[in-house]
Parts: sequence; structure tokens; C-alpha cells
Amino acid sequence: MKQQIRETYVVESPEQASALMNPLRAEILSHLKEPASATEVAKLLRETPQRINYHLKALEKVGLVQRMGTRQVRNLVEVLYQSVARTFLLSEALSYGKNTLKKMKDQGSLLHLIHTSERIKKDALALMEQVDQNETVPSASLHMQVYLQDEAERQQFVQDYVELVKQLISKYQTKASGSHPYQVLLAVYPDLDPRSDESE
Repeated sequence: MKQQIRETYVVESPEQASALMNPLRAEILSHLKEPASATEVAKLLRETPQRINYHLKALEKVGLVQRMGTRQVRNLVEVLYQSVARTFLLSEALSYGKNTLKKMKDQGSLLHLIHTSERIKKDALALMEQVDQNETVPSASLHMQVYLQDEAERQQFVQDYVELVKQLISKYQTKASGSHPYQVLLAVYPDLDPRSDESE
């Protein structure tokens, strides 16, 4: 059942590249250097087997994982999957269509959002320890909602948003003696619950 996998796989199709940009699918691949079932991967990632199985089938469809047989576990038959390689490289000759580029950009932004939220949590916990030691920790947070009509307006909003923040940073930017660095982290993403403003 065990099979030698490639050390490196060169990704040459937009579909495969797009799949790799999905952070959960990339993480699933990292746990498939040896044959494993959706249930095993789900436990490692603290996800549901159903969700992992969905992504495994998507990865199999584009040829990034392969089935390695089955295994009987109690009254269930588990399908075993394995990554086709240990590492993946994007081909320099790979050409992307406009829609694929947009999709990859959006997924890359979501991946950055995940890393940013993890960093905020880590930094906040460290700062809370300083507060527990009676240190003063100045901070600020802002949560607002904006309604945007279409894709063109969304793009324009993001451009204006970034430009205004750049101007604000430039206005206050200084490395003079005695100044203290502050982290400024920004995010824009769709409201997952459109009903969240009904009470307003």
C-alpha cells in the first residue's frame, strides 16, 4: 500500500495552482506524505471528516492526491489518500486566465487574513501579560460595516481605503528618537451573516 511519492511536482495547470492557493487544501496536502484517510486528517486539523473529504475529492480531481486503497475500520470502509509529491512548484510557463488570476488573488487575500488574525491573537495575548504586570498598553480597534453595490464599487472602495490609510501612515510616520513602533493591521471581507445589522 505504501508508495514512493515524488520529491517535487511542477504544477502546470491553473486548476492545480488554484487548489494550492486554498489554505486548507494546502494544509491537507502537507499531512498526506503517507497514505491517510479523511478521518485521520480531520483529527490532525480539528475539522470534520465530511469537510476534509470534500477537499480531498477536489484535490483528487485536479490530480494533486491519489487514492491508495481502502481500509476496514469497524463497520466502515475508509479510502486512503496520498499526495503526489512532497513539495510543489508553480511552472514559470504557466499562463493564467483573468478569472483564474482573480480567484487566486482572492484566495491569497483570505490566506493573508488567516495569518493576520493569528498574529493579532498571539500579540494580544502577549500584551495582556504585560497588562497583568500593571503595565499600560495603549491600543485601539475599529469595527465598521459598509454596503457596496457591485464589483466595480468594491474595487474602488478597496483602492480608496488603501490610499487613505497610506496617507495617514505617511502623516504620522517618524523614526525620531523616542518614538515607538505600532502595528497597523487592516482587513476587508464580506459579512458572513447579512442579518447582523437587522437590529440597527
